[in-house]
Amino acid sequence: MNNNSRVIHLQIKPARGAPMQLVSVVEAVAEQGLRNDSQFGRSKRQVLIIEHETLAEFGLPIGDVRENITVEGIKLAGLPAGTRLQAGRALLEVTMDCTPCKFIEAKRPGLRDQMAGRRGTLFKVIEGGEIKLGDEVRIVA
Repeated sequence: MNNNSRVIHLQIKPARGAPMQLVSVVEAVAEQGLRNDSQFGRSKRQVLIIEHETLAEFGLPIGDVRENITVEGIKLAGLPAGTRLQAGRALLEVTMDCTPCKFIEAKRPGLRDQMAGRRGTLFKVIEGGEIKLGDEVRIVA
């Protein structure tokens, strides 16, 4: 297991459609999501995580797909639902891959199809705790 997998970018969405807000720490709350994020309280789409390597491959800047957490050194795309990830002090569980939407297509024609299955992974919070820049991320079950 690569233990150089880490959080390199954190952001929250203060309101639906609002610009993302850069933060150095987020508080994950069990069964709710990230405090102060517009997805807080949703059941399946609580936290969006994407690999930096995927963004680089598609020529997208970090934070550009409105992900909450950008990680490097770990592959998350395609993980089965129920897979658990330790991120900082929080325990997260995969709910599903995020499907590329019109927002992605608007960035560059054809990008929606190119990113199919690689638009990031949606998680729900199982055990709350802080997630900070530089924190290790690892698959635990």
